[in-house]
Amino acid sequence: MEGPINGGMLYHEVQESKLCAVHCVNTVLQGPFFSEFDLAALASDLDRREHQMMLEGPAVSGGDAFLSEESYNVSMDGDFSIQVLQKALEVWDLQVIPLHSPVAEPAQVDPELENAFICHLQDHWFCIRKVNGEWYNFDSLYAAPEHLSKFYLSAYLDTLKGFGWSIFLVRGNFPKECPMTSGEASNGYGQWLLPEDAERITKSCNSGQRQQQQMQQLQPQRTPPMEDDDLNAAIAASLRDNSVEVGTSGNDDDLEAAIAASLKDSSPAVTTSLVSKDLDAATPIATTDTTAVAGAASGEDRSTAVTGVASGEGGTSESESKKMGLQDK
Repeated sequence: MEGPINGGMLYHEVQESKLCAVHCVNTVLQGPFFSEFDLAALASDLDRREHQMMLEGPAVSGGDAFLSEESYNVSMDGDFSIQVLQKALEVWDLQVIPLHSPVAEPAQVDPELENAFICHLQDHWFCIRKVNGEWYNFDSLYAAPEHLSKFYLSAYLDTLKGFGWSIFLVRGNFPKECPMTSGEASNGYGQWLLPEDAERITKSCNSGQRQQQQMQQLQPQRTPPMEDDDLNAAIAASLRDNSVEVGTSGNDDDLEAAIAASLKDSSPAVTTSLVSKDLDAATPIATTDTTAVAGAASGEDRSTAVTGVASGEGGTSESESKKMGLQDK
């Protein structure tokens, strides 16, 4: 029975710049087999061959247009095409097959029977790999490989497909051992981890993220005051100042008393105004019933006073006759 590869260690590379394609290839092979310069050389060789094929084709003008464009195999920011990853893995006798192709149909039903998958979306690559019988997610954005159960593997691949990820199956003879020692293989972003160390790092990172989320929820939101808040504060301060000016005690009784006094002072003016409007509409008279006006100002029947003045009656108004009747009673 064969022993575990690499002595049971897991090889993981943490994201460096935009070298996720390099990290993906090396974690498939479980060792620092390629550098960014190796993949760049493969991309350049692919570009040269593609250009040559275009020049030898019937449409030479199309080839000229193709030559004038940038490389299709490596972008300016270092992202590599799937063709580059295929060429790199072919060096180790490995095939890269789209998961939706008929050849990969068994992997769609039982993905846990395979050994590796490559996932790609936009400009990010990462590898899902089985090492010593256990599945791990070797995404370079993670601090350590994340363990995946066989049951969760299928659901995880389906989720990736649902979000638009392109998934490729990797088949062939995977290297059993990394030909370099850990000291020689150090490239600044690669690391060897025991499975228990990888699990500890993953749990620590997840715990730290949860604690950070909890702290953010507990902390009060420190947002600058809005214009509405400033306006409400100004109105409240103004109301407080006005209440002090109306009554020194500042309570509701003083405020109501001040309002009542204000209304009492303004009532003669209102009554006089009403009388003058009625006098303008009625027949001109020489004198005004001052008694009726005074009665209206003192809180008596204002409508009776106004009627007496408008009709031009003298001292014996309807209001006086009502008073005499009350006295008799």
